[in-house]
Amino acid sequence: MAERAPLYDRIGTTYAASRQADPRIARALRAALGDAETVLNVGAGTGAYEPADLEVTALEPSSVMIAQRPAGSAPVIQGVAESIPLADDSVDAAMAVISDHHWADRAAGLRELRRVARRRVVLLNSDPALAATFWMTRDYLPGFLGLIPPGYREPGRWERDLQRLLGPVTVRPVPLPHDCLDGFYHAYWRRPRAYLDDEVRDNISVFRRLPAADVHDAVARLRRDLDDGTWQDRNSALIGRSEIDLGLRIVVAEPAAG
Repeated sequence: MAERAPLYDRIGTTYAASRQADPRIARALRAALGDAETVLNVGAGTGAYEPADLEVTALEPSSVMIAQRPAGSAPVIQGVAESIPLADDSVDAAMAVISDHHWADRAAGLRELRRVARRRVVLLNSDPALAATFWMTRDYLPGFLGLIPPGYREPGRWERDLQRLLGPVTVRPVPLPHDCLDGFYHAYWRRPRAYLDDEVRDNISVFRRLPAADVHDAVARLRRDLDDGTWQDRNSALIGRSEIDLGLRIVVAEPAAG
């Protein structure tokens, strides 16, 4: 997670403009937290998915992101996942929302979540084995696959790794709505022109982690394909769909049972 603080200090200045909680994803996360009353949100960012009806503590490394947390949001500790400054079993649940892939030592961070959570750990992220199914990656940004650690594109590897670190897990698909309000990498699967917007890309870490020349080329080709109808022809099956499975998953681990 040491990488995440400087990355989001650089790219997070307009984060709230295109990154906000999508209510459908928020409901799925709230359901996954179950009977928890106290929650630690690790890599909390601006706090978009922190349930208002629970007692939440946020942990976030980036001062830029902390500064954008709205008035009245949960109290925040500046710190990293690999060294959570809480005692063992100090919260009912620990959660991380599209965060753990940024941690400098993901295994250490997940062990820390398990250490501090009495009842469960809840993660929201994408299954790396499905990364190539997204048209943006497949047709324009194949370099994205190089950001995935070796071996993780093997089917089942991600889930097995989670089980090794967290104990038994339940993995639940989260369909992406066509009008998803949270502008993460996959969110605009049916709104491709959004990726031509500098501000939208600035708030998606993938576009900052890849070489600028690769991103420039990808955007230029996407613009051309949209203008001449190539994208529409290639992705005609998506046009009428209201939601799609692009690998987004909620993972629930019950530490006490592990």
